[in-house]
Amino acid sequence: MIVASELPDTIPVFPLPGALLLPRARLPLHLFEPRYLAMCDDMLKTSTRLVGMVQPYDAPDKDGKLHTIGCAGKLTAFSETEDGRYMVTLSGISRFRIVEEVEGFTPYRRCKVDWSGFDRDLGPAEKDDTFNRDEFMQTLGRFFDDQGLRTDWESLGDAEDELLINSLSMLCPFEPEDRQALLEAPSLTTRRETLVTLIEFALRGGNSEEMMQ
Repeated sequence: MIVASELPDTIPVFPLPGALLLPRARLPLHLFEPRYLAMCDDMLKTSTRLVGMVQPYDAPDKDGKLHTIGCAGKLTAFSETEDGRYMVTLSGISRFRIVEEVEGFTPYRRCKVDWSGFDRDLGPAEKDDTFNRDEFMQTLGRFFDDQGLRTDWESLGDAEDELLINSLSMLCPFEPEDRQALLEAPSLTTRRETLVTLIEFALRGGNSEEMMQ
């Protein structure tokens, strides 16, 4: 467990389009680029083992610009393949805001970050007191049928609110900008509302570009 006072001011960042990490969730990653192998090696030498997952803007005119809000994950599982690749798991710790990118000699990007405003990320699992699970599961079933997806419905039905909503937010096939909206949702309730909006929009045959306009 990491407490607020242990959060560093500067962290390495991993810009990965479409990848979403949320607090108290887990994200498996396959690292093979030399710069990210070096990043992992350096992370393992720190006490917090944190990296910031952040999405780059998907537009030619943005030229590698990053979204302001990302989520830091702690490296909690690590293995190396025979050919030198790393299989790692990040456990979501807290969201952050990028203050500025830090210039340096590392092959990977680093940013100065601000953790304020995300205090609940370091606390216990959130509850969604207005969650109508039966209605939600019916809508989710139609979405999975529409998308040709399969899942273990018994496990989903038994999952706690936060685990259910966050897992679906991370795993459902949404566009990067939609995933960013799920990340930035200020509470579990608003994330669930955003998730339902995205699911219902997909069921109506819309696309994310229309939705963002």
